[in-house]
Amino acid sequence: MEGQNKQPLNNPAPREHSQFALLGSRRFAPFFWTQFLGAFNDNVFKNSLMAMVTFGLLSSGLDLNLMNNLGALLFILPFFLFSALAGQLADKYEKSHLIRYVKLLEIVIMILGSACFLMGYTWGLMLLLFLMGTQSAFFGPAKYSIIPQHLRSDELVGGNALVEMGTFLAILLGTITAGLFAISDQGPEIIGAIIIAIAVLGYITSRKIPSAPSLGSDIKINFNPFTETWRTVAFSRANKPVFLAIMAISWFWFLGAAYLTQLYGFTRLNLGGDQSVVTVLLATFSIGIALGSLLCERLSGHKVELGLVPFGSIGLTIFGLDLYFHPLIAAGTELINAQTFISQAGAWRVIADFALIGIFGGFYIVPLYAMVQERSEEAHRSRTIAAINIMNALFMVLSAATAFVLLGIFDWSIPEFFGLLAVLNALVVIYIYTVIPEFAMRFLIWMITHTIYRVTHTDLHKIPQEGPCVLVCNHVSFMDALIIGGACRRPVRFVMFKPIFNIPVLNFIFRTGKAIPIDSKKADPEAYEMAFQRISEELRDGQVVCIFPEGKLTTTGEMDTFRNGVSKILESDAVPVIPMALRGLWGSFFSHKGSPALTRMPRRFWSRVELIAGDQVQPMDASPEYLQERVLSLRGDIR
Repeated sequence: MEGQNKQPLNNPAPREHSQFALLGSRRFAPFFWTQFLGAFNDNVFKNSLMAMVTFGLLSSGLDLNLMNNLGALLFILPFFLFSALAGQLADKYEKSHLIRYVKLLEIVIMILGSACFLMGYTWGLMLLLFLMGTQSAFFGPAKYSIIPQHLRSDELVGGNALVEMGTFLAILLGTITAGLFAISDQGPEIIGAIIIAIAVLGYITSRKIPSAPSLGSDIKINFNPFTETWRTVAFSRANKPVFLAIMAISWFWFLGAAYLTQLYGFTRLNLGGDQSVVTVLLATFSIGIALGSLLCERLSGHKVELGLVPFGSIGLTIFGLDLYFHPLIAAGTELINAQTFISQAGAWRVIADFALIGIFGGFYIVPLYAMVQERSEEAHRSRTIAAINIMNALFMVLSAATAFVLLGIFDWSIPEFFGLLAVLNALVVIYIYTVIPEFAMRFLIWMITHTIYRVTHTDLHKIPQEGPCVLVCNHVSFMDALIIGGACRRPVRFVMFKPIFNIPVLNFIFRTGKAIPIDSKKADPEAYEMAFQRISEELRDGQVVCIFPEGKLTTTGEMDTFRNGVSKILESDAVPVIPMALRGLWGSFFSHKGSPALTRMPRRFWSRVELIAGDQVQPMDASPEYLQERVLSLRGDIR
């Protein structure tokens, strides 16, 4: 069975299919439909309740705005109270069984909810809204921590993309379903039947989820929600890159909650639209996130590409600002429908803004979730996910409070609020990228390798996913290290000629990537010795080191003789060597063809470049002559 013979996260096999193939795999499909149906049911229930309260089918005796805010609070509160406990349970116990218990709880809640809808029992429904938040809080840590147990590392981005796509499409479909049936003549009966049926179907699909064994069976459960919540968040802070990724994820939910909460008011007050216009913009936003999420796998080359995160944040800022500067203001007192709105000048600009905010939001969020899954400690992964849920809930509450203060007390307009969100987004991400420059470094690499070159990769799975090794490659251009670094899933420590290391802008990338500058023993003996000392330290730390044994860029397009540097490395640290070859870079702006690199206008963009990896060479066989022969064989006649 697939679930029993899966490829573990740290031992990826070559990828042959797109992310959509996962929807036909038992390793992923039952889990996907379980979480999709759960998100759909949540939104049918919540939106039906709010619609019935709004249009008088249910009565609470409280102000409408107070009821809406109370409903949001009751759904979010369990994430504060129970996420830490949920994280402990998901780390301690087998996850597929835990998910099934959660889905059984959903069936019970929906049966009670159906009865409350039929009887018009508003406060019973509000209590059940709290219980729905509770079961969602218990589902969350298992939901995201089970993915890396069933998927290979080259499937991680695709799997998370499908989950994000499914979540936002479920939100959209659930909202539309509630809008269609909740206030109809038979609304309580129809909604009651739908939520029970979907809950039962979700439990059935959950029974097909493969086993995901416990990774921390010795955990002692702490039932105190306050101390354990504090401990869970504090523990996540121990891994600084992961914690900042958590904060970046939570900031996205701050933005998302702000946009979605203000969508109704923005549509009515600034666009003069009715409910159908809200539906159009909500659909545009949700489909945008789904599309952006799905594009992540293609744009990232099937690996966790942090370079997409700054790319996504730039788009969030630009198109958030465009909503602020948009001149379309409602005129008249009668609200217009979607068809009339679309026919107005400037309407498509608003639609495009919401679509692009969604698309760039997908670019932003998917790699962050994948990064947390990949870099968090396996035995604590569910508790790390629990920390995400806690912080997400906190940021959503802060989002609502910020909107209340600015829009309610200081009387800001909604476009002004959107403009502030865009500016704050720029400031937040600049801070994160300053504290952890890896994001900015990966963005620069990603931009270079997706604007100047079209890079294809062959057999890079031959680079071991764990343990030290040395990569050796031909040296054609100043971009060689960036292309290799952008292609490899593991961080690579490059040994490079000091003059190249010191090139402005590129130096930032090289320093951030912990490159090792080297010079000849004659020109700079101290740098020479220091370089080999650093190489040994990195290898003994289990890292990947890449050297260019020619020692310089080719001036003819042909490979120069490999020097003895690799032999000196292997004398101290006998590790496997992976020969690699770059093809297609000769003649580029960064190569020495015709004249020194960087001294002439580029003659072409989007050059086709290929990076090929060969079989491992054991250290006793890795003579410079043999390695040169292997690299030349991989390169062939294409320079």
